[in-house]
Amino acid sequence: MGKLAVYKYFSFMVLVITLLLALFTIFGLFGGNSNPVNSTVMAMLVYILPVFIFGDFVVLLFWLIRRRWHWAAIPAITILCCIPYIGTFYKTGLFSSSDEGNSGIKVATYNVANFGREVSGFKAEDILSAMKRHKVDLLCLQEYMEYSGDHSNTQSYSEYYNFSAKGRDDMIIFSRFPIKGSAIIDFGPTNNSGMWADIDINGHMLRVFNVHLETTGFNRTLRKVAKMEIQGSHIEENAIVRAIYNNYTLGMIVRAGQAHKVALEIRNSPYPVIVCGDFNDVPYSYVYNTMKGDLVDGFKECGSGLMTTYRSKKKPVRIDYIFHDESMQGEKYYKEDMSYSDHNPVFMKIAL
Repeated sequence: MGKLAVYKYFSFMVLVITLLLALFTIFGLFGGNSNPVNSTVMAMLVYILPVFIFGDFVVLLFWLIRRRWHWAAIPAITILCCIPYIGTFYKTGLFSSSDEGNSGIKVATYNVANFGREVSGFKAEDILSAMKRHKVDLLCLQEYMEYSGDHSNTQSYSEYYNFSAKGRDDMIIFSRFPIKGSAIIDFGPTNNSGMWADIDINGHMLRVFNVHLETTGFNRTLRKVAKMEIQGSHIEENAIVRAIYNNYTLGMIVRAGQAHKVALEIRNSPYPVIVCGDFNDVPYSYVYNTMKGDLVDGFKECGSGLMTTYRSKKKPVRIDYIFHDESMQGEKYYKEDMSYSDHNPVFMKIAL
């Protein structure tokens, strides 16, 4: 009788966990519709969706082993609801084309992390060689550095890219097609910004956006904590957690405002648009949804495999994107693992 009571109690607790996981997962799926200015808690649920989904799989397995099909239906239905979300960072590739057409253009976006601030220009030249190898026509760089020592990187790139448009500070767009105009999207007192350039692709005008949204502040907080500990200061774990949470939520709010500003520019564009950049935010987030709007997420359209662009074992997430107007057709979307930055470059072939 005692064993039966323990069994029933354990099953009841798993059922409670099952219901809570389903509830938080569904809330997380809608968290991207919540402006962090109004509710940071609701918006934050998107960031831990993978944890909830993993939990849903665990309880599904439990109920299947127990042959409690009616309870297994709860996590099963929840997981099915998550398929669109999962598709933003993982695709089987069964329906993706591996061939690229001869027409169209190749676009790439890459946060180059100031080329590691090395002075020889080697990293910049090596990245250029990679872009040539991939036959990239339009290249959007974030955290770009104009000079490596006394060597002009823009001058080196101009040997392959005949046209370029410079944004504020560390933003630039290189193009093998004529640039007819450009403008800076100023985010105010921050190191981040955006820009656009109108590019004539054989008589077909496009407006290409290059954006770098506010950072999360996560790494900056950890570096500050490490520095204080080296100096002998004792910091409680609760204080570290609060600092990370406060910086993260502040970053969410700032990025939301920046995304609204870029989205307005996208809507007012007289030409079809391509949007590239480092959003510093995950798929299904408020920033992702705001930036995407009615555009097409290139990875969901023609990518395959697991798409993570931030090169970190602790935070393997997708934060670099290429979106495009519905009038265009994506043919191939992929990344390449390159060690020159804490990001990987993203490539996309687009038929106009």
